[in-house]
Amino acid sequence: MASPNSYKLSCSIPGHEMDVRGLAAAIFPDGAFMSVSRDRTGRVWVPNSSPDRGFTEMHCMTGHENFVSCVCIIAPSDTYPRGLIATGGNDHNICVFTLDQPQPLFTLKGHKNTVCALSSGKFGTLLSGSWDTTAKVWLNEKCMMTLQGHTAAVWAVVILPEQGLMLSGSADKTIKLWKAGRCEKTFTGHEDCVRGLAVVSDLEFFSCSNDATIRRWLVTGECVQVYYSHTNYIYSLAVFPNGQGFVSTGEDRTLRIWKQGDCQQTIRLPAQSVWCCCILPNGDIAVGASDGLIRVFTEVEDRMASPQDLQAFEDELSKTTIDPKTGDLGDIKMEDLPGREHLEEPGNRDGQTRLIKEGQNVEAYQWSVADSRWMKIGDVVGGSNQQTSKKVNYEGKEYDFVFTIDINEGGPSMKLPYNVTDDPWLTAHNFLQKNELSPMFLDQVANFIIENTKGHTLGAAAPSAADPFTGSGRYIPGAADNRAGFGADPFTGTGRYIPGSGTPTGAPVGVADPFTGEGAYSSAASRQTSTNIYFPKTDSVTFEQANATQIMAKLKELNGGAPGEYRLSEEVLESLEKLLVSVCNPCASEQPTTEQISLLWKTSHWPEDIVFPVLDILRLAVRHPQVNDSLCGGDADDGVALCNHLLSLMKPQGRPANQMLALRILCNCFSGWRGRSLLLAQREAVLSHAADLCSVCNKNIHIALATLVLNYAGSLHGQPDLEAKAQCLSVASAALESVQDKEAVFRLLVALGTTVASDQTAQDLAKSLGVMSQIAKYTSVTDPAKVGECCQLVLKELQ
Repeated sequence: MASPNSYKLSCSIPGHEMDVRGLAAAIFPDGAFMSVSRDRTGRVWVPNSSPDRGFTEMHCMTGHENFVSCVCIIAPSDTYPRGLIATGGNDHNICVFTLDQPQPLFTLKGHKNTVCALSSGKFGTLLSGSWDTTAKVWLNEKCMMTLQGHTAAVWAVVILPEQGLMLSGSADKTIKLWKAGRCEKTFTGHEDCVRGLAVVSDLEFFSCSNDATIRRWLVTGECVQVYYSHTNYIYSLAVFPNGQGFVSTGEDRTLRIWKQGDCQQTIRLPAQSVWCCCILPNGDIAVGASDGLIRVFTEVEDRMASPQDLQAFEDELSKTTIDPKTGDLGDIKMEDLPGREHLEEPGNRDGQTRLIKEGQNVEAYQWSVADSRWMKIGDVVGGSNQQTSKKVNYEGKEYDFVFTIDINEGGPSMKLPYNVTDDPWLTAHNFLQKNELSPMFLDQVANFIIENTKGHTLGAAAPSAADPFTGSGRYIPGAADNRAGFGADPFTGTGRYIPGSGTPTGAPVGVADPFTGEGAYSSAASRQTSTNIYFPKTDSVTFEQANATQIMAKLKELNGGAPGEYRLSEEVLESLEKLLVSVCNPCASEQPTTEQISLLWKTSHWPEDIVFPVLDILRLAVRHPQVNDSLCGGDADDGVALCNHLLSLMKPQGRPANQMLALRILCNCFSGWRGRSLLLAQREAVLSHAADLCSVCNKNIHIALATLVLNYAGSLHGQPDLEAKAQCLSVASAALESVQDKEAVFRLLVALGTTVASDQTAQDLAKSLGVMSQIAKYTSVTDPAKVGECCQLVLKELQ
């Protein structure tokens, strides 16, 4: 009888024709799970009724054109009450299946290389990782956002259960924490490619790596524990539902069960690569390996395999061969090995390995705590000082070396046999051709062979963990930058001219307007929030207040000290003044001329330290239909040039005045249909640059940024462009992490409300990004009351 808490084989499941690369426990049918394989298929397995035990294939899923690398289950919804199955493959695609048919329901396209990791979250959110160095967030059939920041393949992804947080692990040795599409934190510590991630709780997670370690992290950034036991790459992790332990698998041919911080059981398999594992609902463990088999292990005696099947599994394991050059046993000196009598001494821990000399052979044994005995796990070949042979047997031939190659960009481990008398370049060429790999790896493989056989005599051991392919900021503006604090003039220090220092306004004057401020909502706390006067807001909010006299005075003052090549003539100054008067006075008889618009555009390229009054004129002028038409769309190239110029002024290390005015110009562009069309076309670049200004400590910049997001949200309301709405949600969420000014907070809340109003898909995405928990703190704000009221209405919309 097995000792308590020890796992034994329950069943072996044939069916796949090649490596099993991914496993996932199903929600329906009860007790079922999914598997995917290099044979290009996915399969659904359902448990047999007792006493047969084991599993039966429910159906085979097809749809990928190449190897299938990963699988996950998308939670049930009203539309799909039994959930969906998502699979990722080497064809760069994600196929999504129902349980009713073997063909995909739909296919997600967007990655540019193999999709090797998938994770699902609440509200149908799907997160994918790819060799193309990105992760992508999907909702239904749309890519909502792309997470960019890793410099190598993204091998692992996971969505944390709360807070809208996502994690990605990469071959660049780092783990990144993402919130609302932006990287919040980068975790460093692993010394090689990060291969797997697993959630412990809202605040903790595990990672595993090619460096043969497992790490436990807090989402705040601290690594709280490092686990050592594996002797080669670790490919996958799965956490028991009660959080009391986890399991891991790897290239050392083992499944390891961890409890209370220690490896309590090691189960070796007769397959080199144990690619994946998952915990089934009944607590059993399913693992997939390079021999194409799925094996299920259990600690419940009634579900254990028969004694005959257990013995057959042990016999199969004992007949495997272990190559110390590519395995985990190290260098072997035949003359130093003990005989069989060494097995009379009990082991010190489960999984402990001992080598003995049996005649002219070397045998490997592993200590089983469950059975209190040494179990043979294979015959060792290729020891460095074995008298009988200094060769490694591979596919019926003997070689000096048989390397295990694990391509950085995915795929299974592959064996590369080599004799020191061979040409390394020809060997590399043949290896790539045999395994259908890109010729681009030729130099890497050949150099790897040369480096790892340099100076070796025949039979010398190659480094066991060598991997030739997976081997070895964003500038954030200073948070203490108060150069442009509200109410001060950062440009002259005199207070004579403060661009836009008055209350920004843009809505028609009349009844209470939440964007005019000035006490319009001073008694709003007494109103019921059931009446939503805040969103959706579809008309644009602009910045209109100005003092033309002060603007021109500052322009003339700066012109007097401008470098000669930039100094404006009196005629030009007069022309700009006439333009300013005409655009500030709706009743003006003179309309902007083409020459005036041209001069304004040219002058807006003044040196950055003196250009701000010209930008203020541009901010006012672009509201005029004629100027809006000319600069935003008279010629398609003109509009793009305007956008690019404003974005260049918004770089994080730029001057706060220029950043603020560029944002305000963009907001005012929405006042004309050409400007709105231009900014919708340039939306991705504009909002991306704007998001970089979130952490600049300047309330006027924050208000302008919030207004820009709001104008985008209003223009997108009622439109089916979910990707654009996702970016609005992401930037709004990012800004809410930084802004303190209540007017900016209010506008961001209105933007959120406008984005999700009457749009269930956008609501689901907002909830998956953790927006509800992020804004909840504003529900009690009463000064001004509109912040608390609007927040409550947004939360009501999301419930």
